[in-house]
Amino acid sequence: MSVLQEISLNVKNMKQLEYAVLARRANQIEEELRRGVRKPYKEVIDVTWGDSHRAGVKPLSFVRQVLAACLYPQLMKSDKLPLDVRQRAQTLLGSCVGGSVGSYTATAGISEIVHRISEFITRRDGGVPSSPENIYISPGSQWALTTILNVLVNSETSPRSGVLTPVPCYCTITLSIMGLGAAVIPYYLSEEQGWALQVEELQRALESAKGDSNPVALYVMNPGNPAGLVQSRKSMQEVIRFVSEKRLFLLADEVYQDCVYGENSEFVSYKRVLADMGPPLSDTVELASFHSASKGFMGECGLRGGYVELVNLDPAVMKYIYNLFSKDSCAPVLGQIALDLMVNPPQPGDPSYHLHNQETQHIRSMLVQNVKRTHEVVNSLPGFSSQPVEGGAFAFPRVYLPPKAIQKAKEVGLQPDMFYCMRLLEEAGVFASPGCEYGQKEGTYHIRFLIMTSRDISEELLRRLSSFHAKFMKDFS
Repeated sequence: MSVLQEISLNVKNMKQLEYAVLARRANQIEEELRRGVRKPYKEVIDVTWGDSHRAGVKPLSFVRQVLAACLYPQLMKSDKLPLDVRQRAQTLLGSCVGGSVGSYTATAGISEIVHRISEFITRRDGGVPSSPENIYISPGSQWALTTILNVLVNSETSPRSGVLTPVPCYCTITLSIMGLGAAVIPYYLSEEQGWALQVEELQRALESAKGDSNPVALYVMNPGNPAGLVQSRKSMQEVIRFVSEKRLFLLADEVYQDCVYGENSEFVSYKRVLADMGPPLSDTVELASFHSASKGFMGECGLRGGYVELVNLDPAVMKYIYNLFSKDSCAPVLGQIALDLMVNPPQPGDPSYHLHNQETQHIRSMLVQNVKRTHEVVNSLPGFSSQPVEGGAFAFPRVYLPPKAIQKAKEVGLQPDMFYCMRLLEEAGVFASPGCEYGQKEGTYHIRFLIMTSRDISEELLRRLSSFHAKFMKDFS
């Protein structure tokens, strides 16, 4: 028997990411550099991941100190750690079975941490109540999203289930949908209007799915990735009315809620907007909201800590969700602790407050500068056009490639922006992602790169990109 013959068609339909091809070549280049092969750069700048620590942003001291004390409780006996760090670690370990981060926890997470997440949500949303019973901690928000999709999607129905998904969209979302046997129903964000989400486009996408799939949910990401839009309250209200009218489940990915840079932009959660709209919408629209310790100023991607809050779900459905979360025992305990530190940071008067506030403000000001500088430099390059980045962690500029470059890409069997990114990697040592990875309107090309980096990496990235782009445009003019 060949295992290949037994692989699910849903898995076979999951396309290989363009990232994988670029990643293999990036690894080869790094190995060549270690062997002393001469290149016009000394290291590869990897700006494909939403991993700020990889890109030079320093971890927050308070977070790492508490984690260290939880891992090695003997540190709590020393006065080298601030008092509030030792007290927090002691409290957290007291919530762990056996006083150890190596123990399993309840399926939904450590009860005390789940309650503190609930309190955070209530504060964030201006007093809108949050119930701990509706919150599940997970090994990252993506895991929770896939689990909720598993409840919504029925791969045995005809037509198959479908999920309305933005274009552009982070690629693992579409892979998760396809892996479950559901249809990805694309709706296009309006690049010309700053990547705005338009209800008219949602309606068009819904109509296009007739006969091919049965739409069950709408996925939105606010702030966006890769497009850095931040939705207005008015836009969110329109979306809520749309899902109510069409009887769709609303999946709100809000992991970049702390990353808002636009002068006139403000993050408001979908849950708060829904509550403010009042009955009957606030009592009937089914919503799942996701957040994570991987993004924002904390950036603890490797600890794998996220959560989902569920709103207006039938208790019978909640039982099935509990069963799905139960099959993987619990989320990593260090990830749960990271979430606790994210939603309940040091407060004024605490010994760690001054340094924590100083570090977070430094990261914020650095990101605002990166966004401004990136927008200026990229839009100054001939053949580039970047919408303002209002939020999130990435720039997603459009690149107008010369016809000769597009023809050359076809000759070598690559998408045009993949060809551009491959050349950018080879010649400038910049590892960025092609727009074709995330979806884009036909005939348009983009690249995505991380802006949540240290100032040094950001400046070096822009320097290399500018130099390479000038040469590329000249070569194919």
